[in-house]
Amino acid sequence: MNWAGFVDQIRLDFYPDLHRAEYNVTKTKINWGILSTANIGVEKVIPAIKKSASSNVLGIASRNAGRSARVANDLGIQKSYASYEALIADPEIDAIYNPLPNHMHVDWTLAAAQAGKHVLCEKPIGLNARDAERLRACPKNVLVAEAFMVRYHPQWIRVREMVRSGELGEVRAIQAAFSYFNDDAQDIRNRPEAGGGAIMDIGCYPITAGRFLFEDEPVRVMALVDRDPVFKTDRMASVVADFGGGRQLSFMVSTQLCPYQTLNVFGTKARAEIMIPYNAPADKETALIVDAGESLDGSLAGCEIVPACDQYTEQAEMFAQAILTGRGLPYGIEDSIASMRVLDAVFVSEEQKTWANL
Repeated sequence: MNWAGFVDQIRLDFYPDLHRAEYNVTKTKINWGILSTANIGVEKVIPAIKKSASSNVLGIASRNAGRSARVANDLGIQKSYASYEALIADPEIDAIYNPLPNHMHVDWTLAAAQAGKHVLCEKPIGLNARDAERLRACPKNVLVAEAFMVRYHPQWIRVREMVRSGELGEVRAIQAAFSYFNDDAQDIRNRPEAGGGAIMDIGCYPITAGRFLFEDEPVRVMALVDRDPVFKTDRMASVVADFGGGRQLSFMVSTQLCPYQTLNVFGTKARAEIMIPYNAPADKETALIVDAGESLDGSLAGCEIVPACDQYTEQAEMFAQAILTGRGLPYGIEDSIASMRVLDAVFVSEEQKTWANL
């Protein structure tokens, strides 16, 4: 497969007839401000944004002036701020990347949007659907999107193409797993009041996969959840989501099992498996397995090698282009609210010990 051409086609799918001259765009880059020195930003997202042709990381904020200054120096960022408010107020900043803890997402996204800044907010975008619905108060001329970087990786786009084209036959089942081990009491992901736990932190990825590949919303979910006796967070969950018409998403997520991840898409003709679906390495090839079941051990399955791709860079480029061209993105506030409704239903099912309708 011509993967270089495929990546170009992805961009055209997002932005048909993408030519700056057509939209009289004179600015070629947007200036990003980073809201906090969170690890995901410092280690992954900021370096990735800096590789986007349409992006410039101009500033970074922390509540600790020394911390933001040190990170700015380490990463070659021009400006540092001693408060989030100062960054948001800077007229040179076009867009904000918000990697704050989950319980702070909506408040600071709203503050930035109401100051006229576009916002790319880490997932999950809020603590629940009602929390996320507050984002409807954002100005209509401001772009707000949830940072599900996986949707911009060519391997996800390719599998959706397989589903759409019928290459796999009629797709009826998606199975996923995502786990890692973290029993650090100080880690924000182990604090329920901050939106911690496996379902919020990583369960949102399989849910996104089901919605992305079925291109539909589930009608009901069933969940079996095990909670840490000390943290009170959900440390393991198994979920079935009914998408109607015989289509099912089933997944297991855990914050206290060995590291593992997979995504399997089953059709009546074949299955497709993304080997590293969520944390695809930016500097290494990834693989897609396409298996028609000719051998039960998979030895006769085909393999498509996907060139190295930084999905965070692709996400930043798409977001920047959406701002520069005024075309917007296919994933906005309403998409995030819909995702949060599914997460809410998972917790309702846990509590009521039965199917939860959406």
